[in-house]
This record gives sequence, structure tokens and C-alpha cells, in this order.
Amino acid sequence: MAVETQARKMPISFAAPTVGAAGAFAGIFVGAANGSSLLGILIGFILAAALAFVVLEVVPKEQERPVKWGLVALFALAGYLLGGIPGAVMGALFGWFFGWFAYWVGYGRYRVPLPPYLTSGQVLWHYSFRTICGAIFVFLITPILVVMPLSFNAENFFTFTPEMLRFDPEGYSLRHYREFFNSSEWQQALKNSLIIAPFATILSVSFGTLAAIGLSSEHVPFRRAIMAILISPMIVPLIISAAGMYFFYSRIGLQGTLFGVVLAHAALGIPFVIITVTATLVGFDRSLTRAAANMGADPVRTFFKVQMPLILPGVISGGLFAFITSFDEVVVVIFVGSARQQTLPWQMFTGLREQISPTILAVATILVGISILLLTTVEILRRRSERLRGMSPG
Repeated sequence: MAVETQARKMPISFAAPTVGAAGAFAGIFVGAANGSSLLGILIGFILAAALAFVVLEVVPKEQERPVKWGLVALFALAGYLLGGIPGAVMGALFGWFFGWFAYWVGYGRYRVPLPPYLTSGQVLWHYSFRTICGAIFVFLITPILVVMPLSFNAENFFTFTPEMLRFDPEGYSLRHYREFFNSSEWQQALKNSLIIAPFATILSVSFGTLAAIGLSSEHVPFRRAIMAILISPMIVPLIISAAGMYFFYSRIGLQGTLFGVVLAHAALGIPFVIITVTATLVGFDRSLTRAAANMGADPVRTFFKVQMPLILPGVISGGLFAFITSFDEVVVVIFVGSARQQTLPWQMFTGLREQISPTILAVATILVGISILLLTTVEILRRRSERLRGMSPG
């Protein structure tokens, strides 16, 4: 029987500096926006520590909910006075966070989900690790969060205009999306991508699935060496692969052809299919194929009727990864393609190099949306595959 850790009020000598440290971290950004990070750190620490003292030592615990809402309103008002509507939004978020964080630390609620036998150092590492992971995630996701609203800019700028910062409707527009759908160059690039990526995906799924099934057999000699060679496109720098494909295609007459680009993208997608299908085959029951063979089914029928339905989620997941790889790839297609095979990423690269067009932001937002949709599908298929193989109770 699991023993739950009980929450208890922590000493103010611990709670106030902890909340103050969070305030100092937030003060870095606020201070940098106003010209002095050091001053922001100092003021942030003092204000957050004072807030923790008032909330935990002066105000009764029964007033927790009103205090939290009061902090949201107070910080929102301060933000509005300093930065208008955007400042009010950020202030409300800061107020919500510090109201929650002060009670979470001050009353020891951070210990509740953890085993009671953990030491203070282990608890510190538990939350430090999650904080580091969260910081890395924010660092990776921030460029996407910046690009998406910029794609609705009413002006031909790559920066937020004063109207956008004030949340003025006049500062937002769909003009860049209209330019994308009305431009013959962008539409031709989109057409090429929608031709190349599906065919490359079909080849990747076909060859990758067969390779994964073959390499899953223990009787294949040099399995590990063959696997290493097949997944090498994921490891070798893309510029090296592209240069090698260029010289090889030039010798056999495939350089500058649509078929050559499809083959090159298929080579990049095969490793993803091999890895996902191999992972699916780990939980595959080999006795099912032997039972089908004993019942008189030939290998082809056994594959399509017994094996494929069980590994299908992994095959589809690998195919989606291969599609994303082909649809977003630009280096290889520049080397082995020609102007007639100019894909969407290639057009974006050209737009950045030759003429700075905000239409690129709209295209990037569309590609991000497609990637999110496909990755969500991959996650759903992964969970379904685990349920089919009995690896997940849900």
C-alpha cells in the first residue's frame, strides 16, 4: 500500500527565497525589455519574496482563492500601466503563476506527488530536471510561436508592428496567405512538393517495411552492419549525402530529373520507416506466422493477412515521418533537382536569399500546422499499436 506524502507549511526562510528566485528569473526578461537585466533581477527577487511573505504569513490560508484572483488583477493592472494591453496579458499570466507558486512552495504541496522517503536533494533534482526539460522545450518552441503571429502582419515587415503589439485589428491581415495562394510561383512549388513527397513516401514505406521485416529475422547474417548502412542517411550530414547524390546522379543521368528527386527523398525517408517498423516488430508474436504457414497460407498471404494488420500502425507512422522529411527537405533537392522541380522549401530558401517576402511566414505557418497534424496522427497510431500488442492498458 502506497503511503502519500502529507503537505505541510514550510518555513518562510525557505519559501520566500524560493519564490524570490523565481521572481528574479522573471525579472531577467522584464529588466532586459527596460534596459537593465541586473536591476530586473534585483527588483524581481525583492517583489516575489515580499509577495510570498505577505501571502504565507499575513493573509489567512482560507483566503487562498481570493488572493490568487487579486494577484492576477493586480499584476494585470501593473502590466497595463507599463505596456498597454500586451503588458496586461503578460501581467495576468505572471500574477497567476506567482499566486500558484507561492502556495505550492509555501505549503509544501510539491512534496505530495512524491514518495515520502525522498531526501531534499532528490526532490530538488526531481523538479530541477523537469525545469531544465521545460526550458529546453520553450527554447525550441519559441521560434515557432514568433513566426505564427507574424504571418498575420498587415505590413511587409518581419517584426511586430506597433499596431500588432497593441492588438489593434488594423495591424493584422491575411494578405500574405492570399499572396501565397494567388502566386503562380508559390503554387507551382506547392504542386511539386505534393507530387514528390507522396511518391517518395510510397517508395520509402515499401522498401523500408521489407527491410525491417527482413532484418528482424535472427537468421540474416550481418544484420547490425546492414542496419547501420540503411539508417546512415539519418547520421551522415545532409550536405554530404546531397553532394554524393549529385555526383552519382550526374553519372547515370538522373541529375535534374523528377525521378531522381523522388529517389533521393525516398532514401532519406527509408531510415524512419525501418526504425518505426522495427520497433513495432519487437512485440510481434512470431507464432502467428508459423500458425498461418501450418494452415497452408503462403508467405505473401501470411504477410498481408496476419503480419501487416498488426504492424500497420508502425508502417503508417514511418510513412508519415518519411512524408514530413520529404515535404520539408531543401538541401538535397537543390543539389539533385532543377528549376522545374523547385519545391516549397526551396522556394522559401530562394525568397529568403533573393527577396525578403513575408509570404514565407505564411508558408512556414502552414507547414507547421501540417507537421503538427501529422505528428499528432503518429502519436495516436503509436498508442494504438501499443494497445494491439498488449503493451498499454488503455
